[in-house]
Amino acid sequence: MLKEFKAFIARGNVIDMAVGIIVGAAFTSIVKSLVNNLINPLIGLFVGKIDLSNLVWTVGDAQFKYGSFLNAVINFLIISFVVFLMVKAINTFRKKEEKKAEEPSEEVKYLKEIAELLKSKEK
Repeated sequence: MLKEFKAFIARGNVIDMAVGIIVGAAFTSIVKSLVNNLINPLIGLFVGKIDLSNLVWTVGDAQFKYGSFLNAVINFLIISFVVFLMVKAINTFRKKEEKKAEEPSEEVKYLKEIAELLKSKEK
């Protein structure tokens, strides 16, 4: 059983997944900081105070803190949008890099032209 566990852990995809989770957690803290420290105050300038946590609906002894839920939904939407923009920017950059890699270099273009000229002279 121990050998099977070692084989499972040593597999590349498990290690990749662990690294992805660690990087994802670090990335989440960066995005939360971006949202809480830059984007929320910017939105607050135009909309007013964004903190809705004091909105409560009370029924008997029970308190339904729907304001905190609305805060969480707003933060989720902002974080999701920021992540979307970042992924879109990364994908755009990757596409540009892939296009550069697909385009033949000047030397290859010249060699193709020379090969075509040689073929046309042989005929």
